[in-house]
Amino acid sequence: MQFGIDRLLSDPSLRLPLAGKRVALLAHPASVTEGLTHSLDALAALGDITLSAAFGPQHGLRGDKQDNMVESPDYIDPLLQIPVFSLYGAVRRPTAAMMDSFDVILIDLQDLGCRIYTFVTTLLYVLEAAAQHGKTVWVLDRPNPAGRPVEGLNLIPGWESFVGAAPMPMRHGLTMGELGAWFVSYYKLDVDYRVITMAGWQPDAAPGYGWPLGERVWINPSPNAPNLFMARAYAGTVMLEGTTLSEGRGTTRPLELFGAPDIAAPGVFAEMHALAPDWLEGCILRDIWFEPTFHKHAGKLCSGLQIHSEGPVYDHATFKPWRLQALAFKAIRRLYPDYLLWRDFAYEYETGKLAIDVINGGPDLREWVDDAAATPADLDALAKPDEEAWEEERRAFLLY
Repeated sequence: MQFGIDRLLSDPSLRLPLAGKRVALLAHPASVTEGLTHSLDALAALGDITLSAAFGPQHGLRGDKQDNMVESPDYIDPLLQIPVFSLYGAVRRPTAAMMDSFDVILIDLQDLGCRIYTFVTTLLYVLEAAAQHGKTVWVLDRPNPAGRPVEGLNLIPGWESFVGAAPMPMRHGLTMGELGAWFVSYYKLDVDYRVITMAGWQPDAAPGYGWPLGERVWINPSPNAPNLFMARAYAGTVMLEGTTLSEGRGTTRPLELFGAPDIAAPGVFAEMHALAPDWLEGCILRDIWFEPTFHKHAGKLCSGLQIHSEGPVYDHATFKPWRLQALAFKAIRRLYPDYLLWRDFAYEYETGKLAIDVINGGPDLREWVDDAAATPADLDALAKPDEEAWEEERRAFLLY
């Protein structure tokens, strides 16, 4: 199969509309060709494209920032001598001066298939700026490694943030190219928009179910996204960022596990299984001990659970990472009613709101966890209408 960048590089006819245009690239460390050349370098090697600028999202164009919520500066590329603008630094929306540096911007970002991943919002902000300034946007499409399943509550209008671009469920099931088309339609953007589609992507094919496992090398799109299995779990484990529990940052398997020094994970698992055993299907939860070397609970021995979404047990259709993680919170709340679960801090430029609510695009998930009378069926009743409505709404934008 070919990703969008590989098709653009291999087919000169696709590049013809770029002749005589100033071209910018928005990319990150996973923006590589099939041969693992960074997209910026591959485009610079062509004789028929004039690169005038580059842009980096969170963590930077080349992956210069390793921790979460660390800003990147603007700089001049030392080899190409073009400006590299940060969209996770002094600004998150491109300025008029940045937009004046190009005619066409190519967006080549590997997503994880989760609403909260900031590259989704960066895509929207660039589309909005392009509409305002009369610029052209091309998305060089890449796989959604989490595949087509949809899960989670819709973001509630008014809860938009840098980790919540629009009312969609946590696990949206679209590629970046498809998401861009939906943004253009939903926000009624008057913008010249095009997708360089992939060739041969099969989102329902085993064993990758979204990612071409065995065909393409996995490159971390962000520092704590080390493999496909993290991407599968991420729509649930990302919620741990809004809690006092460790999400495994400071270990070699971040966002595939969770725990803390002051919980007993076997008891948590037993409570989860008693409450909603069907929410645990499609994966294996393994009782573990781990000691983060940095971040939450650094240097402390934690009792936890690792989510294994690989191997013969993995069932793509039944795996429910968002419900699984919500169930873990519910079990902890039932076992430890006074546990300080929700972490109160400024999260992705949002203040005055709990991070767990910013992550979920509203308070409904947290309120369900904290309501002693609320059952798994109650959360299903909240989420299923959102999931079914999104399944129908996104249908018109599917390219594969």
